[in-house]
Amino acid sequence: MPRVCHFTGKSTRSGNSMRLRGRAKYLGGVGTKITAITKRKFKPNIQTVNAVVDGAPKRIKVSAKAIRMGLVVKPQKRKYTWTRKQAAQGADA
Repeated sequence: MPRVCHFTGKSTRSGNSMRLRGRAKYLGGVGTKITAITKRKFKPNIQTVNAVVDGAPKRIKVSAKAIRMGLVVKPQKRKYTWTRKQAAQGADA
């Protein structure tokens, strides 16, 4: 499965990595110069999470930004313990 967010569609983008040489002007130099440009990748922060999609829990890949924005609805947590309240309801039925 590709590195793509289910909600925002964020995916890997390409860009350039620039190698600089020289001393910055504000530090008393004549300025920095670009000596090499190579291709690089910008990868989004993709997380695999359990989320409710179309009413059913499902494992999907989403970006961290989508999680922070609240686009991901998590399924309800299971209760593994047996409480007295549940026991009382079971006895009534």
